[in-house]
Amino acid sequence: MRARYSSFSRDAQPSRSRGPATVRSSGSSATARRAASSAISPPPEAAHFGPKRKGVRAAPAGLRAAPRPCPAPAGRRRGRGRCFAAPGPAVSAACWLGPEVFPQQMEGVKLIVTKTLSSHFQVTHTVHMSTLGPSSYHFNATFVGDRQLGPTEAFPTLVGDMDNSGSLNAQVLHLVAERIRTKAVFQTHQAKFVTWQFDSEYRGDDCTATITLGNPDLLGESVILVAHFLQSVTSRLVLGGEMVYHRRPGEEGAILTLAGKYTALKWVATLNVGYGGAHASYYHRANEQVQVGVELEANTRLQDTTFAFGYQLNLPQANMVFRGLLDSNWSVGGVLEKKLPPLPVTLALGAFLNHWKNRFHCGFSVIVG
Repeated sequence: MRARYSSFSRDAQPSRSRGPATVRSSGSSATARRAASSAISPPPEAAHFGPKRKGVRAAPAGLRAAPRPCPAPAGRRRGRGRCFAAPGPAVSAACWLGPEVFPQQMEGVKLIVTKTLSSHFQVTHTVHMSTLGPSSYHFNATFVGDRQLGPTEAFPTLVGDMDNSGSLNAQVLHLVAERIRTKAVFQTHQAKFVTWQFDSEYRGDDCTATITLGNPDLLGESVILVAHFLQSVTSRLVLGGEMVYHRRPGEEGAILTLAGKYTALKWVATLNVGYGGAHASYYHRANEQVQVGVELEANTRLQDTTFAFGYQLNLPQANMVFRGLLDSNWSVGGVLEKKLPPLPVTLALGAFLNHWKNRFHCGFSVIVG
């Protein structure tokens, strides 16, 4: 079992019997996007939740699988998810993203050790020695309940992550009804609350509806509300939209984004169009060893367009996975992961170079458990 987990989904292919997934906002007003991104944070690093940040891993032996949470509704994360997996039950809002082909940038040295204490409880220790910022230590604890709906979903689920400065990230996930899931997220910076977020998701046979309430403050008259709805039009086509509304004293704004996704046997294409621009992606699986992906994003407000190409090479006989990246910002990078069976150890080595800014950094991690 690996000590590193993430929010990638393995069942992102939509069908009439499954609900589609999340919409990534591509166009926005500057004020609304800043408010949404600051108030609604992604889940803490935790078993089956937090960053690797790439690739949902199978539940460790003896530990029940935890459900995949919805990611932060405002904001975009590149190249996440697995869209070539076999069909499954209704898809949550975490499954809209592309395959796991883009490498995650890493720097410094990181040691991650995970211990499964029982079929319900697991703890993780993470030590990160950084060359760009202060070093840190994280302690993570995960509890999953008895009600298991699938290999990656069990309720209730409690996740807590605390670092050496006393900052806390916590999540609580609960199944209210067969089709209704709820989640509460709390985040503190030392002794100060910075985020409190409440989600409710409904999964129909061929649709998904989610509403998120971020940092509600009745006294300060401020709130962030995110709502999205996605519909499987056919077994391969998903259409939907997302609205982000924010209000604070003297400010009020809303963002509307429309999205579509088409899933074929060996490729996936997505398009998101909003007020401030558009985002398009295409992912293709050449064979069992090679996957490639491209992403294009245009921001009309900033008059900026970016392009990225990523690829993944699997070498199962050598227990190795390599991911590479090349983008329009003159950046190149790659991450090599190597398993060491029969030991429960994985080594990862990454290096990234930005030619335009003349910046280079590399990282090394050891995952035990």
